[in-house]
Amino acid sequence: MAINGQQLIEVFERMVPPDLALDQDRIGFQLGSLERKVTGILVTLEITDAVVNEAIALGANWIFTHHALIFQPLDSVRMDQPKGKLIEKLITNQIQVYVAHTNLDTVKDGVNDVLADEIGLLEKKTFLVHGSDPLLKLVVFVPSSHLEAVRTAIGNNGAGAIGAYSHCTFAGKGTGTFLAGKDTTPFVGIQGELSKVDEYRLETIMPKSLEKRVLQAVFDAHPYEEVAYDIYPLARSVPYGMGKVGNLLGEMTLEDFVLHLKKAYQLDHVHVVGNGNEKVKRIALLGGAGSRYVLEAKRHGADVYLTGDIDYHTAKLALEENISLVDIGHATEQRVVPHVCRQLENLLEGNTKVFPSKVNQNPFRVL
Repeated sequence: MAINGQQLIEVFERMVPPDLALDQDRIGFQLGSLERKVTGILVTLEITDAVVNEAIALGANWIFTHHALIFQPLDSVRMDQPKGKLIEKLITNQIQVYVAHTNLDTVKDGVNDVLADEIGLLEKKTFLVHGSDPLLKLVVFVPSSHLEAVRTAIGNNGAGAIGAYSHCTFAGKGTGTFLAGKDTTPFVGIQGELSKVDEYRLETIMPKSLEKRVLQAVFDAHPYEEVAYDIYPLARSVPYGMGKVGNLLGEMTLEDFVLHLKKAYQLDHVHVVGNGNEKVKRIALLGGAGSRYVLEAKRHGADVYLTGDIDYHTAKLALEENISLVDIGHATEQRVVPHVCRQLENLLEGNTKVFPSKVNQNPFRVL
C-alpha cells in the first residue's frame, strides 16, 4: 500500500527524533510536496547531481540525506549556478528531500554508534553531551499469548535500556476484564458478555524521544483492537549527545589499531598522529568534522581520538597533549546508510522500496 509524504515523515521522526538535533541545525523536510505518493526512498550522505540521477534511475521520489541540501539561508535560487541547478533538477523530477543531521549523529544506532560498533568499542558513553532526554515508564497490559512478542518488540525499538543492559522489563500476572460492544471485533471473548482474560502487566522504561516509536511497536505486536497502556513521567533523565567514548577489548599498539580500523571501515589510507608503538585501549570518536574537540577527548581519558577533517594545528596540539589522532575522513559517515535503510524497511513493513546510495561521496583521491 502506497504511503504519502506526511506518513513517511512520521516514520522518519519515529526513527530519528528531531528533538535530538542541535539548536539551529537544518533538519527535517526541505523540499517538495507532502501530498505526493511515495514511490521509493534513496538514503544518502549528501545530495549531489549524481545522487539525483541515481534516484531518478531507481524511481525513488524521496531522498533521505544526512547533510542538508539547504544549510545556509538562500538569498536567491539561480538556475545558472550549481546549487540552483540541483534544486531545479529535484523540483523538475518531483523529488522530495528530508534531512536528518545532528539528530542522526545523536540517536541510538545512528552515525556514531555504527562507527563505534564496527571497531568493537565496549562500555560506550556519550562523548559530547548536548541535552537530556526525560525518562518515561511504560506499562502495557498483554494477554499471555502475546507477552513475548510485545516484550521483544519494545526492546528491539529501544525501550528497556539501563546502562549497558537492554530489553529490561518486568511482568506481573493478573486478570483483565472487558465487555465488548456491538461495533467491536474482540481478539478473545464475545460481544455483549463480560470477558476475563489471563494478562500480564508489562513494565519498562524508555526515553521520551523514543515514545512514538516504541508505542507503534506495541500496537503492531499487540493483538487487541484497543491496547490498554499507561505512561508515567519519571524524576530522571538520560544525557544524549554526539560521539562515543569506549574501550577496546584489550590493549594494542596504535599501529595495530590503525590496521584494525582500516579493515573495519574499509579505508585504503588514514592520517595518523602519534607513536605507532604506543599501547592504546580507550577510544573517542566523532563522525564528521570534529577536530576542535581534541582536548575534550583528552579529558575523557582517550588514548586515541578518531574524527574527520583534522588540520595541521590540531595535529600539533595533539602531539603536545600526548593524545593520538586518526583522521578517518568525513565520508566515513556514509557507513550509516545501510543501517538507516534496514531500519526504514522494518518500520515501513514493505510499503515502499528503500535504496542505499552507491555514489562515492568522498571528494578526495590519493595519487
